[in-house]
Amino acid sequence: MRVLAKDNRILWINAIANRMPTASSKDVSRIFKKLKSFAEPVREVEPNIFVLNPLAIPAYGSKLIVDLNQRSLVRQVRKAMRKLGFADVINMVFNPAAGMIAGHLGESELIYYCVDEYTAFTGSSALKEIEEKLFRMSDLVIVSAEKLYDSKKQFNENTHIIRHGTDWKHFRTALDPDLAMPEDIRGLPRPIIGFHGLLADWVDFDLIKKTAEYFHNGSIVLVGKTSVDAEQKIKVLNGVPNIHLLGRKPYEQLPAYCKAFDVALNPFMINELTLAANPLKVREYLAAGLPVVSTDIPEVRILEDCLVATGHDDFIAKIENALSDPKPRETVSDKIAHESWEAKVDELRSIVAVSKQSRGDRR
Repeated sequence: MRVLAKDNRILWINAIANRMPTASSKDVSRIFKKLKSFAEPVREVEPNIFVLNPLAIPAYGSKLIVDLNQRSLVRQVRKAMRKLGFADVINMVFNPAAGMIAGHLGESELIYYCVDEYTAFTGSSALKEIEEKLFRMSDLVIVSAEKLYDSKKQFNENTHIIRHGTDWKHFRTALDPDLAMPEDIRGLPRPIIGFHGLLADWVDFDLIKKTAEYFHNGSIVLVGKTSVDAEQKIKVLNGVPNIHLLGRKPYEQLPAYCKAFDVALNPFMINELTLAANPLKVREYLAAGLPVVSTDIPEVRILEDCLVATGHDDFIAKIENALSDPKPRETVSDKIAHESWEAKVDELRSIVAVSKQSRGDRR
């Protein structure tokens, strides 16, 4: 978004829930934060980037509630657009739950940017119909993985792949000799085998436990918050002395944590959701110059410096390989430099221009 904001004004509509909330403390806290944020529904968070926090009821199985949400959300977004003086609007949808308002905002271009197999998320099956409608009505569909392209092109022939980029300059700072390692990781026994990202139910916690037990003289460091759907599964890590759950850290600090890692992990389970995933963290690790070990997700196979494991034992063996024969970090980082977000935005601009020209020629 920061790259696009250099020559565009952006209204970012904060996520509309993909599932019904639970009675968990995290969901209750999230609801209160949402209500509090509505007191200031539109705010400028960075130059040219405005954020809207809409109110909506997360209950997609009910046609009545979907209809109520649609009318309410359209009003809220249109009001924000008027306040900001938006005209000639391109509506880029990242969350299928927002599909209910697509086409109702007077947009000149509707783009669905699909980065996950959303209907495979826990508790999100009711989104299927909404998402299929969004695919069909969009002027352009962008997907981030080959598997998504194969499964979604049937809904819209104007579908293109743009794989994720990385904030290369930011993560490259992990190579700065003057960058201090964070206090909570600095003194841990090595090797430090690390992860940053959301600890959700698609993470293979059994694999993490097995890895920690094998490298019992080292440290397994997990940086990130635990999602509600993983609160029970992550308990398998309780009592493992060399697993360190450090919680969520500011984005600005992630390179410092990467600097402390000896190896970085992408320990995803293999299922319908992850087979269509393109994990951002893998390119971030590589930009930081780290050796990376991942479970066998199709999109990481194309990354030369990511070691891909075919099972738990192979995963541990690949970590040993990465520890015993690491490549120079500068070399690893340099290889991923061409996959910056700036390059991806240029790719997006080119596809959008061709798409608009093609539609104009047909009129």
